[in-house]
Amino acid sequence: MTGLSYEDFYDPAYEPAASELVCEFAIEPAPEFDVVAAASRVASESSNGTWATLQVSGDVADLSATAFDAEDGRARVAYPPALFEAGNMAQILSCIAGNIMGMKAVERIRLLDCDWPASVVDGFPGPQFGTAVREEIFGAGDRPITATVPKPKVGLSTAQHAEVGYQAWTGGIDLLKDDENLTDQAFNPFADRLAESLAARDRAEEETGERKSYLVNVTADADTMLERVDAVAEAGGEYVMVDVVTAGWASVQSVRRRCERHGLAIHAHRAMHAAFDRIDDHGVSMRVLAQVARLCGVDHIHTGTADLGKLANEDTVGINEWLYADCHGLNDVLPVASGGLHPGLVPTLVDRVGTNVCVQAGGGVHGHPDGTHAGAKALRQAVDAAVDDVPLDEYADSHPELAAALDTWGSETPR
Repeated sequence: MTGLSYEDFYDPAYEPAASELVCEFAIEPAPEFDVVAAASRVASESSNGTWATLQVSGDVADLSATAFDAEDGRARVAYPPALFEAGNMAQILSCIAGNIMGMKAVERIRLLDCDWPASVVDGFPGPQFGTAVREEIFGAGDRPITATVPKPKVGLSTAQHAEVGYQAWTGGIDLLKDDENLTDQAFNPFADRLAESLAARDRAEEETGERKSYLVNVTADADTMLERVDAVAEAGGEYVMVDVVTAGWASVQSVRRRCERHGLAIHAHRAMHAAFDRIDDHGVSMRVLAQVARLCGVDHIHTGTADLGKLANEDTVGINEWLYADCHGLNDVLPVASGGLHPGLVPTLVDRVGTNVCVQAGGGVHGHPDGTHAGAKALRQAVDAAVDDVPLDEYADSHPELAAALDTWGSETPR
C-alpha cells in the first residue's frame, strides 16, 4: 500500500504515452495556490484522487492522471486509457470536464484542447459522410454548399415554412434548415412540416435539375429523436438536425447509430455552446466541443464565421483545420459558417475559410429587398463569384439580385 496525495499527481518531467488522452488546460489558481498545486488537484479530482491522502494498492495508482508542463497559466494532464469506458462520451467528459470546473483550488479553468489517442478514438464511429456530402449528395464540385433558415425562426405555419423553402431552393440554395428552437410546436408540427417541406423539395429539384435537401430538427428526448429519425428516412430525407449540446452527447451517439441504419447524415446545431466557451478563461473551448462532435459522428457542425457575422469571435480557422485533419482514420466534418452572413461578406469568408464549407445565411437571404427567392439567388451568385475569383461589384453588373443585396448591406458586419 502507498499513500496517494495531491503531490503524486504532478510530474514536471512526465512524457505521456501514445495511448494516453492528453488535455491542455488554462488555469487561474485560487489566491493561496500556484499553477502546479492547482494542476495537481485537477489531475487528482479528474481521475482517482481526493482531498485526503489515500492508502492505495499499486494497481489503483496506475490509473492516476498526471499533470505536467504547468507554467504561465497553462498545464497539461495525461489520462491513462483504462480510465475510460470505450465509446462513452458522457463518461469521458465527466472525467476531463466534470467536477474540476467547480473546484475551489481554481478561480478559472478552461479545457482548451485535447490530443485524442487511437485507444480512445477507436471506440467512436465518427461521421458517416463528413465533407463528402458536398459531392455525394449535391454534386457541388469546388464550391461551398449553401443553406438557409426560414425567418422568423419560429411562428411560420407549415405551409409558410414549406413555401419559404421552395423559394430558397429554386433560387439556388442547397439546404433548407430548421432553426434550433423549432421542433414540434402546434403552429408547425414536425410530421406535417417534414412531409410538406420534402414535397416542396421534390418540386424544386424537378424545376432546377439540382439536388436539394432539408435539415429537419429532430431534437427531443432520446426515444422521440429515434422515432423522428425513422420518420425522416421513411419520408425520403437525407439529413437530420440535432441541437447537440442541449440534447447531450449520449443522445447524439444514439442518433448516430440509428442514422447509420438509414444512411442519413447529421447536421449539428451548437445552440448553448457559448455557455461553455464564450468566456475566454473558463469552461470548454469550441475547439473541444467540435472534437467531441466529430468523435460522436456528426457530419456538419457550426464553427463560426472567422470574425464576420453577428456572433462573438472564435478560432474558426483553427477549428476547421482540426475537423479536416486526420484523426486515426475517422471521416472529417464539414464546417458550417453561419450567424449574420449576407452576400457582401461571402468573398472575405471564402478567403478566410476556403470552399470546403457550408455557407448559411438566414436574414441575409430572407431580408433581401425583393424577397427570399431573390435573396437565395444573391447568395448563390456571391458564392459563385468568390469561387471564380470575380469581384462582387463586377459580378453584380450582370446579376441584379446580387446588386440589390450589395446596395442593401454592402460588406458591413451585422451586430
